[in-house]
Amino acid sequence: MSMNKIFNIVLIFFFISNCTLNKNIKHHGVPSLDEKGRKLIVKKSNRNDVITLLGPPSTTSTFDENLLIYIERTTSSSKLFKLGKKKLIKNNILIVEIDNQGLLAKKIFLTKNDINNLKFSKEFTKMNFQNKSFIYDFLSSMRQKINDPLGKKKSKN
Repeated sequence: MSMNKIFNIVLIFFFISNCTLNKNIKHHGVPSLDEKGRKLIVKKSNRNDVITLLGPPSTTSTFDENLLIYIERTTSSSKLFKLGKKKLIKNNILIVEIDNQGLLAKKIFLTKNDINNLKFSKEFTKMNFQNKSFIYDFLSSMRQKINDPLGKKKSKN
């Protein structure tokens, strides 16, 4: 055998040995969120039970610190012909609401199908600035300073 054929065989063997038939599965967040969420009982479990069972929340609500959000996400690499594109296997969310006494008031479990079916409002929030409000005056002066930092342009007021 020539040296070139041996090199090609070693190269082919190297590429084949690095290919795997098993899927590469990556987990993010709380594993087995659905099973752990079933163990929480409304009006019986407290905040400490939730944190002991699930750990610290993935995120908390911006507006309410008693609304804890837990996330479980599982992805896998796809087959070779899709060039390793990730496939979403699980995308679960558990929303836990704690009342003012520290007891579990409500829990909502959402799967990836539930999340895909959520409807969002098409409404827009209107800005309501009056000409004489503090916010309007402040933003107008900031805009004027940004547009003319040295104050050399003639003011329109």
